[in-house]
Amino acid sequence: MTLLNNPAVGFLVIFLAALLGFGECLVKAKGVFGATGSALFLLYFLHHLPGRAPVLMLALMIIGFICLVIDAKLINNGSVALIGFFLMLAACALPAPTAVYGVCVAVAFLLGSAGALFLLKIFPRRTFWSKIMLTERLTSEQGYDSLNKEYKGLVGKTGRTATPCRPVGTIEVEGKRYSATTEDYWLDPGVPIVVTKVDGTKLVIAPLAEERRQEE
Repeated sequence: MTLLNNPAVGFLVIFLAALLGFGECLVKAKGVFGATGSALFLLYFLHHLPGRAPVLMLALMIIGFICLVIDAKLINNGSVALIGFFLMLAACALPAPTAVYGVCVAVAFLLGSAGALFLLKIFPRRTFWSKIMLTERLTSEQGYDSLNKEYKGLVGKTGRTATPCRPVGTIEVEGKRYSATTEDYWLDPGVPIVVTKVDGTKLVIAPLAEERRQEE
């Protein structure tokens, strides 16, 4: 297929392959997008690479995709996903016969990957990603509730300022350090304090001597 010797045609093939391949991961396409995208990638590799090299490039693409899934399912910080994405990008650019062709297909891969997001506006989203987002939200809410419960248990307890509080600083209560703020005081380190209340995830403190004076 001599048409693939043209960088413009290579651009179009990789753009569609990336668009449909990533689109299959994002939306419910009954495997049509995935099969078509894979066929376009294979066509590109078979044309530009001899012997077993196309298999090696496909393996690089698969490894990159696995990295994306691992990051989404287990790590969730984007680092492994970024590595996987660059592996897939390299698999597209390396077989190119010229530098110009390589730049074209690299840009095509980037645009196709980004364009897959627009498919979410047309086709129903895969439940896989919805479950991940729901899990992340629930984990965040549970962490907030746990932290808020711990902080509420500190109300009425005494400790000392570990750093200057002007008005925000660090206190030490029962051997643990917490970020806290005073409402009307600037305190030096080592001042006895009492936790008066919790404002969201922030401890509000007052000098212990002042609090006892008010009680009297």
